[in-house]
Amino acid sequence: MEAMDAVGTVAPHADLSIWALFWQADLIVKSVMVGLLAASVWCWAIIVDKSMLFTRMKVEMNRFERVFWSGQSLEELYQQMSEKPAIGLGAVFIAAMKEWKRSHEQNAASFIGMQGRLDKVLDVAISRESEQLEKRLSFLATVGSAAPFIGLFGTVWG
Repeated sequence: MEAMDAVGTVAPHADLSIWALFWQADLIVKSVMVGLLAASVWCWAIIVDKSMLFTRMKVEMNRFERVFWSGQSLEELYQQMSEKPAIGLGAVFIAAMKEWKRSHEQNAASFIGMQGRLDKVLDVAISRESEQLEKRLSFLATVGSAAPFIGLFGTVWG
């Protein structure tokens, strides 16, 4: 009976809830936990933003492709597309049409020169669209590779 009384007095009731563990941790562990939580929230915001962007991009590209292959003249398509901001293939098409119109209005004598300018304009437009799609992905990669080690540091320290 005395052994039972001793066990009851030696082992106090410990609160193992997340909040209690957080408030009992030292400053370094708290800062690691807060940093990981902030990185997680920011990563989820980027993931949601990218999924919405990719969905919108897919819809816009399918719409553009359907209109492009409908048999409508390129001039009519250009007028229709330039009325609102375009993304994806629409933005590349508008950039190419602007350069073609500019070259045509200046009576460019050389087809090869115009073709070279169109190639450069298309490269720039494609690069801009790629940058838009790739924006903030490096942050996701960095957090994805560093977070396990930061969490391990917090575990070892705590």
